[in-house]
Amino acid sequence: MTSLALLQLVSPALPVGAFSYSEGLEVLIQAGSIADEQAIQVWLEAELQRGAVRLEAAALRPLAEALVGWSTQADAAAKGRLIDLDGWLLATREAAELRAQQRQMGMSLLQLMSDMGHDLPEPVALSWPAAWAWAAVRLSVSGGDMVEGYLYGWVANQLSASVRLLPLGPSRAQVLQQRLLPLIASQAQQLQAADPQQLWSSGVGAGMAQLAHAELYSRLFRS
Repeated sequence: MTSLALLQLVSPALPVGAFSYSEGLEVLIQAGSIADEQAIQVWLEAELQRGAVRLEAAALRPLAEALVGWSTQADAAAKGRLIDLDGWLLATREAAELRAQQRQMGMSLLQLMSDMGHDLPEPVALSWPAAWAWAAVRLSVSGGDMVEGYLYGWVANQLSASVRLLPLGPSRAQVLQQRLLPLIASQAQQLQAADPQQLWSSGVGAGMAQLAHAELYSRLFRS
C-alpha cells in the first residue's frame, strides 16, 4: 500500500495546480539561457545538488515528526516547531509568486487530504513541503520514499513545464527523468538525515528568474 500511496502523491493527476507553475524556467527559456535538452538537464542537476529544493526535501523529516507529535499527542510544542519551520521555508524563497505557489499548492493538498478523511487536528495554513509531509504521514509513506517522491515530483513538474516551453517532446522528457533517477536517489539519501537549517542554497539564478517572472510581457505560467 505504501508504494501505491506514493504513486498517488507523485501523479500528475494530483489536483494541486502544479502544472501551472514553471518556477522561473519560463524566464530562463525566454532569455535563451536554457534552449535544449542538454541545458535543461544541467539546470535540473544543479538545482538538485545546490538549489532551494534541497532545503525543502531535508525539512520533510522534521516536519513529519512535528506533525506526528501534534496530531497524535496534542503536543503544542510540536505544532510550534511545525509552524516555525514552515515559515522559515517560505522565507527562503525570494519571489512573492513562488511563496504564493507554495501556499496555494499546500492548501490544495490539505483540502484533498481532508476530502480523503485526513484532516489536521485544527485548521492551519501550511505550505507545500509541510502539506506533503502530512500526506506522507497519513498515507504511511516511509521517510525515504517521502523525500525521494518529493524530489521526483519536483523534477517531473519542471520537465512538464519544459515540454511546453522548449522543443522537447514528452518522450525525451521521460528519458531525462530516467537519467536523473540516480541523482534523485542519492540526494534523497543524503537529505534524509540533514538539518535543513544547516544547509545552504546557491540557487541565485533560480531566485533571480523567479523574481523576473512577474515582469514578462507574456507568459504561460503563474510563476
